[in-house]
Amino acid sequence: MELSPFLYGLYKLAKYGIYPLTWIFGGLGLSWVLLRTSQQSSERLRWARRLIVSSLLLLYLLGTPLASHVLMGLVEAQAPPFDPGTGKHFDVIVALGGGAETRGSLRPSDEPSISSIRRTLCATTLFTQGLAPKVLFAGGDASIIGEGAEEAVVMKDLAVRLGVPEQAILVETRSRNTYENAAQARLALGDASVLLVTSASHMPRALGLFRKQGLDTTSYPCGYYMQNRPEDAWDADLFDFLPSVEALYLNTLALIEVAGILVYSLTGKL
Repeated sequence: MELSPFLYGLYKLAKYGIYPLTWIFGGLGLSWVLLRTSQQSSERLRWARRLIVSSLLLLYLLGTPLASHVLMGLVEAQAPPFDPGTGKHFDVIVALGGGAETRGSLRPSDEPSISSIRRTLCATTLFTQGLAPKVLFAGGDASIIGEGAEEAVVMKDLAVRLGVPEQAILVETRSRNTYENAAQARLALGDASVLLVTSASHMPRALGLFRKQGLDTTSYPCGYYMQNRPEDAWDADLFDFLPSVEALYLNTLALIEVAGILVYSLTGKL
């Protein structure tokens, strides 16, 4: 069942509760309220200090490459890699949208995001290798307010520029999240065998949702953020203990995937 615009907006808003920055700003904001209270007690001061220290500690822990290597590595390790040695072929390659950038006063045209570009490149490579005669790009306008670019359309445009014949491309633009990707693909493809292409971090959730819809689905994860599994040999250095914006971003993505799997499992969609 598709979400109404109102429920979809609530769904997108609720995701902010997963973001580490939300927790950090929440802790610092609450500590500011405690410190600004006219009647400050020793207990209020202790709680304010605890919140400040906890927020800074959380920012450090989730902002270091060491933490992102472990957390994102654990998520990506759950994605079954594709074994080309099987010689298996499929009815269709399905590439899930990973975002689109809408044209504006600076950007001259709609563009796929970095994730969508990676997924399109993977799908195009698989098509040229002859693993399936068709490619389906899935994903519509995920904007909450106003209208934006449709992910599947900008991915299709890129695939055509990369040499995929337009007649070999299918486009699905009704879906706005991974569950709707799977549901709409089922409606469009029926019992077709699917080679599913999406980011490695996104694959565990996406694969489960597609199989739950009854689609014969094989995973092809791409766009790995991590080089090795967390348990494999890894030579850490000083920079792995220094906070970075990229590490915080990767930890945020990993937490979103873990939360998504839990929510979809609890609601019976996975």
